[in-house]
Amino acid sequence: MLCYSSSDLVLLVGRMSSKWGGTALSHRSYRLASDTDMPKVAGIVNEKLLSDYLNHIFPSTSKPQQPAAAFRKPLTFLDLGDHLDRLLAEGEPAEESKDVDGRLGPPTVVLDHTSGFEGLLLVDDDLLGVIGHSNFSSIRATTCVFKGKWSYEVLISSQGLMQIGWCTLNCRFNQEEGVGDTADSYAYDGNRVRKWNVTTTNYGKSWAAGDIVTCLIDLDEGTISFCLNGQSLGIAFNSIKIGPGLAYFPAISLSFKESVAFNFGSRPLRYPVEGYQPLQDPPSADLLKAQRLLGYIKNVFTTKIDTQEGKLVEKDSAAWELQGETTVLVTLAHIFNHFAPLMCKVYLVEGVLMRFLLSILEGGGSVDEHPLIQQLLDLMWLLMEDYEVNECLKQLMMSLLRAYRFSPIIPDLGLQIHYLRLTTAILRHEKSRKYLLSNVLFDVLRSAVFFYIKTPLQVKEAGLEELIPTTWWPCHFDKEGRDEREAREESPEERLRRRAYERGCQRLKKRIEVVEELQVQILKLLLNNKDKGTGEASRYIFLNKFRKFLQENASNRGNPAVLCPPEYMVCFLHRLIAAVRFYWEESKRKSSGVLGSEEAYVPPQLFYNGKVDYFDLQRLGGLLSHLKKTLKDDLASKANIIIDPSEIQAMSMDDLDEDEENGTVQRPAGATAMGGALARPSWLSSPTLGRANRFLSTAAVSLMSPRRPLGTPERMKVRTLSVEQRTEEDIEGSHGNDGLLQGRPPEESDQPIAEKSLLEIVDGIVMMYNLSVHQQLGKMVVVSDDVHEYAVALKDTDEKIARCPKQREDILEELVKSQKVFTEKLNHLSRRLAWINATIYSKDKMLDIYWLLRVCIRSIEHMDRTGSLFAFTPEFYLNVAMNSYSALKNYFSPSNSMDELPGYEETLTQLAALLAKHFADPRIVGTDIKDSLMQALASYVCYHQSLQAVERIPEEQRVAMMKNLLAPYEQRPWAQTNWILVRLWRGCGFGYRYTRLPHLLKIKPEDANLPSLQKPCPSFLLQKHMADLLSRDKEMAASFLNSVLNQLNWAFSEFIGMIQEIQQAAERPERNFVDTRQLKVCATCFDLSVSLLRVLEMTVTLVPEIFLDWTRPSAELLLRRLAQLLNQVLNRVTAERNLFDRVVNLRLPGLESVDHYPILVAVTGILVRILVDCEMQGVARAAAVLLSDPCFQLHSIQHLLGESELLSSFRAAPPSAERKHFSLHTYTDYISPEEQQKVERMLSFLTNESKEAAASAAPTSEEDLCPICYAHPISAVFKPCSHKSCKACINQHLMNNKECFFCKATITGVDDYSKPPAS
Repeated sequence: MLCYSSSDLVLLVGRMSSKWGGTALSHRSYRLASDTDMPKVAGIVNEKLLSDYLNHIFPSTSKPQQPAAAFRKPLTFLDLGDHLDRLLAEGEPAEESKDVDGRLGPPTVVLDHTSGFEGLLLVDDDLLGVIGHSNFSSIRATTCVFKGKWSYEVLISSQGLMQIGWCTLNCRFNQEEGVGDTADSYAYDGNRVRKWNVTTTNYGKSWAAGDIVTCLIDLDEGTISFCLNGQSLGIAFNSIKIGPGLAYFPAISLSFKESVAFNFGSRPLRYPVEGYQPLQDPPSADLLKAQRLLGYIKNVFTTKIDTQEGKLVEKDSAAWELQGETTVLVTLAHIFNHFAPLMCKVYLVEGVLMRFLLSILEGGGSVDEHPLIQQLLDLMWLLMEDYEVNECLKQLMMSLLRAYRFSPIIPDLGLQIHYLRLTTAILRHEKSRKYLLSNVLFDVLRSAVFFYIKTPLQVKEAGLEELIPTTWWPCHFDKEGRDEREAREESPEERLRRRAYERGCQRLKKRIEVVEELQVQILKLLLNNKDKGTGEASRYIFLNKFRKFLQENASNRGNPAVLCPPEYMVCFLHRLIAAVRFYWEESKRKSSGVLGSEEAYVPPQLFYNGKVDYFDLQRLGGLLSHLKKTLKDDLASKANIIIDPSEIQAMSMDDLDEDEENGTVQRPAGATAMGGALARPSWLSSPTLGRANRFLSTAAVSLMSPRRPLGTPERMKVRTLSVEQRTEEDIEGSHGNDGLLQGRPPEESDQPIAEKSLLEIVDGIVMMYNLSVHQQLGKMVVVSDDVHEYAVALKDTDEKIARCPKQREDILEELVKSQKVFTEKLNHLSRRLAWINATIYSKDKMLDIYWLLRVCIRSIEHMDRTGSLFAFTPEFYLNVAMNSYSALKNYFSPSNSMDELPGYEETLTQLAALLAKHFADPRIVGTDIKDSLMQALASYVCYHQSLQAVERIPEEQRVAMMKNLLAPYEQRPWAQTNWILVRLWRGCGFGYRYTRLPHLLKIKPEDANLPSLQKPCPSFLLQKHMADLLSRDKEMAASFLNSVLNQLNWAFSEFIGMIQEIQQAAERPERNFVDTRQLKVCATCFDLSVSLLRVLEMTVTLVPEIFLDWTRPSAELLLRRLAQLLNQVLNRVTAERNLFDRVVNLRLPGLESVDHYPILVAVTGILVRILVDCEMQGVARAAAVLLSDPCFQLHSIQHLLGESELLSSFRAAPPSAERKHFSLHTYTDYISPEEQQKVERMLSFLTNESKEAAASAAPTSEEDLCPICYAHPISAVFKPCSHKSCKACINQHLMNNKECFFCKATITGVDDYSKPPAS
């Protein structure tokens, strides 16, 4: 057998070595140069075998009969180039003229961004994707049709208001009228399920994001029709205008932020319709060439040269490997000489290459069982120019993403699985993966789409009826609308339905898990840190791109146009957690000292050493520049981080300069002067390529100014590298360099946690949750709420049908119709809920959020130990800790029980300790985060289980928490503090054991899970701490109670003023409504008044000596102030036919909580405690102060039992139904007999005391009355000026002012005054 000469081998090997060495050669360099090379072409195989091989690989497709092999001219590599050219030219269609019959315009059809639009629009750089940027924007294509049958497709990226169809050149649109609103325009609107042509009628089906609308026009018959995901919706318009001068353009009108992408034929249509041709001609000649060349490649894969036997052998293409056979390589080089340029065209990549790759995987099995794709990618990198491979891979991934996103949902999710398997196979190729990571996945693609599983809006189209044939929903509810189902309450039929439904849900979950596992596999490939053979490992490329992705979303939170959609973020977060925990556990297996992922946390160093950029996000202690200046000594002593003062000053000046340049610190980069329009990445709205988006306006047309590079480092940021500059060594560290963990504080253990790159990804996951995941979890709960509401409505309807008299057939018929509607809606919603529970609220997803909660808690605990450096912690860590717990409690339950979570009680206790310590932490300066902590603690104490967690924290922390709660209310937000104290008391106060107010029981609550609607669960342990603190610290007790009394005075005064305005507005004949905001503020002031009264009741009950032990310096003053406020409240609320009564009887929406019961019972509780339950001396003092107050009226106390003197006249009169009088006797379910007896004793006691006081009171001359209030006799003299007043006036005055009423001299003391006896 002959062998290649050295010169021949140099030709091929040189090509390979130059390829890998970076030298670019032309494709023609594969051909043999001259006739002198002819003797060498036989190479490894003999001439006959080579000829047979080449003729087999490149069979002729011409019609004439081919000569027998014996008489055929031998085919050699020298002739192969010409032979291949002839084969590719066979059957090539003749070049068509640019003007196709029936069509006018450029052959490449795009959106007309120069003159064919109205309004404000953002158009992608390929001129196929568009986002509406004004009220109702319109745009048309550059090509029109006047004869024949034509079609184009629209990929729906958002499901909002859009009208898609056709229009003529004469159509004039504006911000109110778009396609379909004028005479010669026709549109389909899947949002409202209507068709439009000046008038509108019902048509078609509802569309959703991810659907594809096909627009068809038949200008021969004069009809327009539409298809949705390949299913015809029928003819929409007949007899449209046709004839001379009439041509129709594709057009769309869309509202603000709605987005679509067009396919006029630049890519293969997803759902081609027979008889209709796309507006843009397919590249027929190139398509034919690409298909033939691919056929030749397949022939190479299935043919083996048996040099021993001297013959060709057929083999399975799946087993083909690139083994360096010279004959095969030279053959493939000739093929790729023609194939490579074609693979730069999107139509051919999608229509030829992607289909071939998908066919390789059709046999099933794991991706590892199909190595042919890896071999093909090796060939591409070997035999194609780098720029060709790059473009081909970019177009291939774009096509795969588009196909995955817009595939219809079928029961087994087979299409989505198919595309994900191919994506996985491509990303398994190391060099391709690194190129895509570096240049495509985060730069030009919406790569998060690969990790998203869209929720079907149409249950029938998703096949859920077959997968879940039996539906079920809760059928048992309590008075407040809560589900109270228990297994023992179920009927046998209900139990069978529920179990059948659960089995269907389980089947669906298993199919979804297949998709999720593939998505996790993709992320595992991207997080590989061992593939260092061709440069930097994939994980570090991913890490840098991921950080930029987070920055883009964090820096533009106010502008939805540039954000990754939150529904994508949710899925991305769960897949990323699974991949990170996989590698974390793998790291633990390799290193015994490493913590497991269950113990994961983010160490403190990341927050202050500058190795990780937090994009100016708020820190707990304020701005980073401020913290570096104020805590530079602590950084140096604790973390060995030295900051040069000159660098701090320069950094501050840079911040100022940047503020001046941008106009505002928060202004997003890329904003233009044209209405502040924002540049946005093209990955947001449509699956089209590019980032240089066009902003279209009717006033002007311009290209967007280039986006400021996201990775630009802060000029003077200490020890910080831009994202692009970081290497593996910067992240992981080496030889004494701790990488991301540089600056370890002494409180932090030196035990290795995990690979440092994983720590930064975990930090990014926490940030992702804060950016949009939590909000999205809350939005998806609406489906569960809808199921609940319809179930309640259906049960109510069933009960009405059972009660309906048989003779009322008309009513019965309407009820049966309603029953049918509710049942159909519940069937649909229960199947949709099964999908949402499987993809968003499953047990696995709940465990992910629980893991994230524990990561945040541990991270905060470690940071807290660093002392002052705690201020560097980003605010979002506390937010995520609070929000993730809220999600676990409110979004995942009751479908998944929180009690089943591992270590749940311990986690609750840790979170309780965190909230108790940090809600008043002086290291935290942000107002918003302080309010969030206070609200979280207030919610925490409303639930029995979490309140028990608060009681389990160490006693020192509990006492410190109560001390912070008892700080004076002035100069800080006090409403939530007061609410916390009220919840600790609720269940112990007078008539205070209710969940909902008596008069609200008949009104269904908007949300029965609100903290305020939970059953009372008082904490006797925390009450004891409160009593001890107030009893021991007299100064704190006086300060706290004075602040409570001040706030009560303010809140009740505001409430009275507002109800006066409401009453006046309601009585005006010209105005019969009241501002809803005013009603809300009024109700809030009333609720605050009630809660402040309950805190006073709590204090009086726990520590009565604060008011009644007059050896305490402020006791008498506090008691007098308390009596004064109680009398004011009683007089305002109990007066006959007063303002309060009139407003309550109006029953205005928004004032539902305003009623006699809550406020009168709260006042009664205080009075009963000081007048009945205390010892005799205290009762006597309280009665004396109460009766001496000029506002005291006995009939106000009598009103509590319906026994006021004003009612006595009504007893003698005949009964009247004019109004129902308030009486505690009517609330037997809320007030115990013992409590009623105490009120009767109190009334009897006050009646006797008031009679005795009236009998013994001597008349007081006007000269002896206090000159300030004229209500009490003079009882105090001031030092040194000797002016006089009553004690009540001077004591209240001295709380806020030390100057005399009259002479403004500084008062140094107050003595008792008694009038000298007359001489």
